[in-house]
Amino acid sequence: MIKEKQTQPKIQIHQVSYLYGPKPALRNVTLDVPAKAVTVFFGPAGSGKTTLLRLINRLNDLVENTRMEGQIRIDGQDIYAPGVNVSELRRRVGMVFALPLPLPGTIYENVTYGPMLSGIRDKTRLQEIAHRSLVQAAIWDEIKDRLHDPAAMLSGGQQQRLCIARSLALEPEILLLDEPTSGLDPISTGKVESTLAKLKEQYTIIIVPHSIQQAARIADHAAFFLMSELVEYAPGSQIFTTPQDQRTEDYITGRFG
Repeated sequence: MIKEKQTQPKIQIHQVSYLYGPKPALRNVTLDVPAKAVTVFFGPAGSGKTTLLRLINRLNDLVENTRMEGQIRIDGQDIYAPGVNVSELRRRVGMVFALPLPLPGTIYENVTYGPMLSGIRDKTRLQEIAHRSLVQAAIWDEIKDRLHDPAAMLSGGQQQRLCIARSLALEPEILLLDEPTSGLDPISTGKVESTLAKLKEQYTIIIVPHSIQQAARIADHAAFFLMSELVEYAPGSQIFTTPQDQRTEDYITGRFG
């Protein structure tokens, strides 16, 4: 039997506005994020991309003097509804930041920290999780004989893939990445991008890229943000070749930004 592709969006963002004090960071943004694909949020600095990323796993909950309007749904559930378990939400929605931040301790301890915190103590199970996560993050072959070395000894590109593995250890459904290759050399950047291309077979991925070129290389779908608004949202193959909005074209071709 042929398995039908999921048609319902994994994430539905509906008329979301967000204010830092009186200043709007997002204005009335609506878009659907499909499952098991790479969706890119791109645009100039300060356009609202990272803010929206953080709202999807409620990282801004404790930021004072802010207000959100609208809805964000994952699998149809409003993640800001009363009674939502935020810890469980963040297990389902992993986040990787621009600066690789390995935890103190060994490579193995970095990957198993989250599962141990969630109550897993069986050594065989933890070893399986570490192996699976490091393989998925495309770093296993490079570090399989160094699992008990300090994570801080890894190169920048390896540290970033370790951070991806650390998120994958909790078996999230969604992976958010905020400029994960901004500090990496071209070879390390290529390895991270190749990793994402494989991961999208199992995970829903949203990334804020560090350049237009990267966005064009990896995007299945792309959303262009400008001055807190969503200007255009389309398949990557379309938006980077035949954008429908002049502002998108001007940004992609380097006329501003």
